[in-house]
Amino acid sequence: MQKSIDQALSKLNWDDLRYFLEVARTQRASGAAKRLGVDYTTVARRIRVLEDALGTLLFDKSRSGGFTLTAEGQRLVAYADAMETTVQSACDQVANTSHALSGHVRVGSTEGFGCFFLAPQLAHFQAVHPNVAIDLLPVPHFVSLTKREADLAITIEKPDRGPYVCTKLCDYRLKLYATREYLARHEPVRSADDLPGHAFISYVDDLAFSSELLYLERTVPGATAALRSTSVIAQYFAALQGGGLAILPCFIAGQQPLLVPVLPDEVIVTRCFWLYCREDLRKLRRITALWDYLRAAAEGNRALLMGESGTINFIQG
Repeated sequence: MQKSIDQALSKLNWDDLRYFLEVARTQRASGAAKRLGVDYTTVARRIRVLEDALGTLLFDKSRSGGFTLTAEGQRLVAYADAMETTVQSACDQVANTSHALSGHVRVGSTEGFGCFFLAPQLAHFQAVHPNVAIDLLPVPHFVSLTKREADLAITIEKPDRGPYVCTKLCDYRLKLYATREYLARHEPVRSADDLPGHAFISYVDDLAFSSELLYLERTVPGATAALRSTSVIAQYFAALQGGGLAILPCFIAGQQPLLVPVLPDEVIVTRCFWLYCREDLRKLRRITALWDYLRAAAEGNRALLMGESGTINFIQG
């Protein structure tokens, strides 16, 4: 047994584990190739070499299902992932002790917050730390930290399980908005009783990625959505065209002078964002710096997030 293990180790190219991890995370050789900056054939070849070295099949491969981990592959993932994190930590501690922050960080977030708040904030952070490469993923769904789709995540639901470090990032408010032109063309809105007679812009209920987004019916009983979208940004632009009333985050609509709040003291929805990352990444210097920066940026923009100001503020990175 020891001889067979030694033979496998002697044939093993440790760099092949990088390719293995990316395929395991994306479940596609083509997806792994894009993330690694190589072509499909290189990824497929490195996986075959790794399987030959270990003498076992790591993936079940099919055109429709892609690359699905076998039982042996699932066991290897845990070890390879731990090795990757250890190498990252070692490089971080050794290479950055006397130099500026460097490395790569991928940040996943909800779509609206990512585009309207995080993007400008991260641009300022990156200007101060030019050696830190940042990928921002503002998407209308949850990202998986387990699959390494992101290193940091900002979401509207607190993760209920997993090896994560999590903190509440901030509260934020949503209010009802419309253009002045829309309000001038339609029946006046003097109280909540007038709202059901108006057209609304909202989410596609059965496609919303979180029940936290289904606030229209709870906030305005009897409201009818004439235009629906899975994207809050699409709702924002539809509202800008005078397509109806929309419940929008204040950090989005509050920065746009063409939109005005409707019944601002009556129609208010309060939600919160959670910031979290994997425990094994939390102590990386670049992760710590960005984590602290995002918390400071949220604190420095409390007025914008809560609908008390239409101005975004920036802090020093």
